[in-house]
Amino acid sequence: MPHLATDDGVSLHYRLEGPEDAPVLVMSNSLGTDHTMWDPQMPALLQRFRVLRYDTRGHGKSSVPKAPYQVDRLGKDVLALMDDLGIPQAMFCGLSMGGMTGMWLSVNAPGRFTKLVLCNTAARIGTEQVWNDRIATVRKSGMAAITPGGIQRWLTEGFIKANPETVEKVSALLLSTDPEGYCLACGAVRDMDQRESVAAIRAPTLVIAGTHDLPTPAADGKVLAETIPNARYVELPAAHLSNVEVVADFTRELTGFLAG
Repeated sequence: MPHLATDDGVSLHYRLEGPEDAPVLVMSNSLGTDHTMWDPQMPALLQRFRVLRYDTRGHGKSSVPKAPYQVDRLGKDVLALMDDLGIPQAMFCGLSMGGMTGMWLSVNAPGRFTKLVLCNTAARIGTEQVWNDRIATVRKSGMAAITPGGIQRWLTEGFIKANPETVEKVSALLLSTDPEGYCLACGAVRDMDQRESVAAIRAPTLVIAGTHDLPTPAADGKVLAETIPNARYVELPAAHLSNVEVVADFTRELTGFLAG
């Protein structure tokens, strides 16, 4: 499996698929998942795009950092992958923590990104106390202590009852995340505040929100879309993992925006 060694000693696992002559799309996972969270969209995306997915540091098959980091480090990881693979420009799609990364990239490396999709995310997520409590729980009791609550926040009750196999797959992603990798990522999310800087984004932007999203409410998505010049806002009948819960609707909005 391909990996890239970063300048601070982290091994990033990535996957590059699709026609070599197609436009490149970089996809960034949410906190507590890995690149496979985008599997529902891949059949449609690979018909039109060359897709670069990767496991955010501390997640999936990427290694765990030795020290805390901030959102800029997540952005620099993406730029390092693109440089190593010879990708001068790309489109970007990120959900939750992945969306945070996309905001930073579009502000700090605007020439590298032609379109931006921010899914179920916000320019600031949660409070310091919420994240500190989450970190303390995981360090004391492991990922199993937060998985049931995580599923309740990520998916609606109706979806959970009707789709046990999908829920099991999502739960497995969260449970398999390295506890320290998760905690370090929580710290980066906790310390991230891009409410002012996102006004500088100039790339065509699509903001996708979920009507029933608890971690990043639809109201936050609306504010994000109102702050980013000429951003388009779409709200789907889903909770936090909208790409998993309403696959057809999400994929249609995503591909339509990227191809348009």
